[in-house]
Amino acid sequence: MPGRMLFRYTREEVAKHNTVSDLWVIYNNKVYDVTEFAVDHPGGPELIRKWGGKDVTKILVDPISHVHSDVAYDVLADMCMGEVVEGPSTGNNNTPLSLMDKKTMDNKNYFDEKTFDRFQPQNTDIKSDFQKEKFLDLNKPLFDQVVNSKFSKEFYLEQIHQPRHLPYSARLFANPWLELLTKTPWYAIPILWIPVVSYHLFMASELGSKLVTIFFIIGIGVWTFLEYVLHRYLFHVDSLLPDHPYALTVHFALHGIHHYLPMDNLRLVMPPVLGFTIAWPISQLAYLIFPTEIAHAIMAGAKFAYTIYDVTHFHLHHSRPFGKHLREMKTYHLAHHYKNYELGYGISSKMWDYVFGTILVE
Repeated sequence: MPGRMLFRYTREEVAKHNTVSDLWVIYNNKVYDVTEFAVDHPGGPELIRKWGGKDVTKILVDPISHVHSDVAYDVLADMCMGEVVEGPSTGNNNTPLSLMDKKTMDNKNYFDEKTFDRFQPQNTDIKSDFQKEKFLDLNKPLFDQVVNSKFSKEFYLEQIHQPRHLPYSARLFANPWLELLTKTPWYAIPILWIPVVSYHLFMASELGSKLVTIFFIIGIGVWTFLEYVLHRYLFHVDSLLPDHPYALTVHFALHGIHHYLPMDNLRLVMPPVLGFTIAWPISQLAYLIFPTEIAHAIMAGAKFAYTIYDVTHFHLHHSRPFGKHLREMKTYHLAHHYKNYELGYGISSKMWDYVFGTILVE
């Protein structure tokens, strides 16, 4: 099955969800939201409501009551939202479920800062996922599977936006040298780009420190706009994507793999080859529009801001950020992945989402 972001609940918390309109149960120490299923239950919603907030592990296999089929357990598995932990109630009983499926692609609150410590993606069962979804085999190189696929665009987009989670980086290429180019540790970004920023600052130094500072700040502003534009109109060009395996492959390599495997810690920052490929034409445009020294100052600010953005992106996925703004952006960015990928394109800030009406309401 696709990976899920599972939360942890105490039995006391689960016990409070015991009405037809809000119905949770426990099975084998996992928590399931059966609210929507209750009305379709063959025994009627009242039978399930009787077990609302309780542990149904024994009753499901009780031959006197009713022995459930394998299909019933498959249906139940799709409703899993967390696991039971022992200990005092957290006091956050209204934490919404976090499955990434069609039913949850709305604008309800998904995350809040109290959920950070409980953000625990469940590793995907690779064999089961491939058998059920008929999409990609995570045990094999992914690039060849996509380029040789016969997936429709609709099916492809549906699948990549159902996150999977592995404890390691899935293989993208069979060729080890190509594979190496797709993996980038977060600290490689400042190591590679800070010298580039320093070079631009040196080349702009004839402007004087005051003007360099002004154009450097302008460059930071330019990057915040580019961050939004690239994310929305290049990485998420879903509606304009041709329904062809080659187009899907380009999409997958650019950004699709990140939504498919959002917690892959070696594919959270931009690979240097791709980064320099995108930066080169932007730099040339700056030199064409502005005097050389001014262009260097602007590019210094833009590339510095990019460096901060990429490092921030990694830590939004893999750490508890410090400060109110970054914690808020972690919540916001996780919602982009696990709630609605068609909104919330800002990563370092929400500013351009507000300007262009793509704010993801929390």
